[in-house]
Amino acid sequence: MNRMMVILFRLMLLIALLIVAFSIIKYFFHPLRKLEKAHGQRQFFFLDDQKDVRKNFSLTYKGVMFEGEKYMGATDTAFDIVTIYVWTKDYNALQGLTREDFQFIEEDIHVRYPQSAIEWKSPIKEFLRDKK
Repeated sequence: MNRMMVILFRLMLLIALLIVAFSIIKYFFHPLRKLEKAHGQRQFFFLDDQKDVRKNFSLTYKGVMFEGEKYMGATDTAFDIVTIYVWTKDYNALQGLTREDFQFIEEDIHVRYPQSAIEWKSPIKEFLRDKK
């Protein structure tokens, strides 16, 4: 009976270690962690689930976190994402971004959603309109 308890305890300990190892591995490969890391390093990173139209995408560029909302509609050939609204919650972080930076972001979005029209929300919309 005592030997059986030791074996059971070892088995439970092994299962606990496997669960902890799996959780650590899952944490390091989670896409949100990659987004936060790129944001902290002021790099470009695009996080999106293209299969889920209702899920917004996030991207970070030069230390600014942007969010995009996708809307599906009919194109000439099929239903596709036709409109994307993009904004940021931290407008102070926009300091130093140029028109070329926003063009880079638009081009990268168009790579993923070629049929889409990109609409920027205020104050980015006014900045881009005034620069033309």
